[in-house]
Amino acid sequence: MRIPIETFQLANGLRVTLSEDHTAPIVAVNLWYHVGSANERAGRTGFAHLFEHMLFQGSANVAANEHFELVQRAGGTLNGSTWLDRTNYFETLPSNQLELALWLEADRMGSLLPAMTQEKLDTQRDVVKNERRWSVDNQPYGTWWEKLPALCYPPNHPFHHSLIGSMQDLDAASLDDVAEFFATWYTPDNAVLTIAGDFDPAEARSLVEQHFGPIPRGRGKPQLPSFALPPVFGTTLREVVSDDVVLPRVFLAFRSPAFGSAGYYAASVCGAVLGLRHASRLHERLVRERQVASETSVSTFDLPKGADLLILDAVARPNVDADALADALTAEVDRLREEEGRVRREEVERAVALVESGFVVAMQSAGERADQLSRFATYFGDPRLVNEQVDRYRAVTVDEVSAFARESLGPDNRAYLIYVPKSTTEERAGELVGAAASA
Repeated sequence: MRIPIETFQLANGLRVTLSEDHTAPIVAVNLWYHVGSANERAGRTGFAHLFEHMLFQGSANVAANEHFELVQRAGGTLNGSTWLDRTNYFETLPSNQLELALWLEADRMGSLLPAMTQEKLDTQRDVVKNERRWSVDNQPYGTWWEKLPALCYPPNHPFHHSLIGSMQDLDAASLDDVAEFFATWYTPDNAVLTIAGDFDPAEARSLVEQHFGPIPRGRGKPQLPSFALPPVFGTTLREVVSDDVVLPRVFLAFRSPAFGSAGYYAASVCGAVLGLRHASRLHERLVRERQVASETSVSTFDLPKGADLLILDAVARPNVDADALADALTAEVDRLREEEGRVRREEVERAVALVESGFVVAMQSAGERADQLSRFATYFGDPRLVNEQVDRYRAVTVDEVSAFARESLGPDNRAYLIYVPKSTTEERAGELVGAAASA
């Protein structure tokens, strides 16, 4: 599957990718800003995520929440998301509404600050704080999103701190702080625009020039701390969290090669062998045979700088304690690394086939295609790399997967984040107190 790709760049630095496809009368507009929580400074965490909300609160020619109203009234869908190293905004519309999406995105890129008010900041700050309460603080296992990066990345590393930000930092954010963050990072020379689907390329070029061309370049971005890290943690890391949960849950993370690097694909296939779908090793052994886990999965953060994380995730069955679940996960990892349990050719072929089929299906969606093109343009400066992904996975060998397992899944590169029910820790504390009193 070869995706048609055309690229150009405006004088103000905005990089544009076009991918024409007339299969369906829809068009996807996708805008990535190369800014995420990694770009925040100490004491001002949560700004990237706060801006995901602020950019829907109006600009010079668009009223608060009108962005949603205009797109939905035109028969489209839209949203945005924030990650450690990027923020994206996207619309999918009937193809005759392309200019509407481009005008909306250009208006907030070029003229958000004149419409920004203290009232809007206060309102969205409260929305984000409530989102934190709902999705992190009061959600079972919800703190894993911030605890695992904090465990796996050093305190001075850009990926260490919370994506959603702390309550204290959100409270401390001033209107000047927010304006400075926007002026620094939300500029055309720090952005990638992708249009995918049913459109005329010449018309799209003209519309992009018309709406984005007058926006001035940024004034320069500050230097970030180094993302460089050793290939392994150097020891086993462990944190136990007592939470309002019914069942224990174990996250076992490994430092792994950065997304897009030569070693990333072997690491990804290794993860798929361990945990992708029901024929994977973790599901077969922990869920079906040993019945210590109710569900298992494996994921990566897909970070292109420094080092990525490969994460095994298992939820215990009732009456299985956290230590037993952690030991079972560890045993499967050790078994993969040992000669008798080494990776088999059919496992690698299955993993690659699943990854390939998932990729091909996703690329049939205009919205997903646009997002992936923006990703490779943002991270590597070349959206055409999306056409190389299937071949890079197909090229992974059994020996490469086995070598990754031996070198990167050992005790010197394991981080355990273990959630236990509060009742369990309280009972253990009571037993210790009782034993001490008896003595």
